[in-house]
Amino acid sequence: MTRGTGAGRTRVKTARNRSAQSTRWLARQLNDPYVKKAKAEGYRSRAAYKLIELDEKFGLLRGRKAIVDLGVAPGGWAQVARKLAPHAAVVGIDLLPVEPLAGVVLLEMDFMLDEAPDRLIAELGRAPDLVVSDMAANTVGHAQTDHLRTMGLVEAAADFAIRTLVPGGDFVAKVFAGGTDTNLLAILKRNFTTVKHAKPPASRKGSVEWYVVAQGFKGRGESED
Repeated sequence: MTRGTGAGRTRVKTARNRSAQSTRWLARQLNDPYVKKAKAEGYRSRAAYKLIELDEKFGLLRGRKAIVDLGVAPGGWAQVARKLAPHAAVVGIDLLPVEPLAGVVLLEMDFMLDEAPDRLIAELGRAPDLVVSDMAANTVGHAQTDHLRTMGLVEAAADFAIRTLVPGGDFVAKVFAGGTDTNLLAILKRNFTTVKHAKPPASRKGSVEWYVVAQGFKGRGESED
């Protein structure tokens, strides 16, 4: 149950079967301006604004022809890609089912399967010029383990990008606080003209997530593998 407050915030009453943690989460959702904005503008999640803000800073989407969205559920990033790169082919993949999205091919499968990369390229019909990844491993509550599991996904996403991007293409992936680990950062710097870390305003202040943005893929003949 919820009720308004004089300050314009929605206050959540603790229900009998709801934990205090769930109540705090619900209150945060109900009072989050990005959640309200996403509902008003028809985006499936507040995460859409993270990509919008990254695009405003780095110019990721304009003129793209082929985009791969790793960890596409629930579809917010794919919606942004479809809107800001209307002529691009867009293919997304996720373990979770995603409601159909006009103009986007959605694959419900594990990106870590050996056959997933080839399936993505087959559905895309060409090499991508942008690979974006909002993937994160399910947390187990142990910070180091959670970091390592998510970094494993980032490394797999980066490997896919380096093996498939056209020259000049870009790669964006979610990482945890502290950024990309040393080895992967070195690989990205060898293969891309610029590599930067960014935390878009839409990322919650208490969140440990950051994004690595690698731009200007040098091409497989120019990198030092």
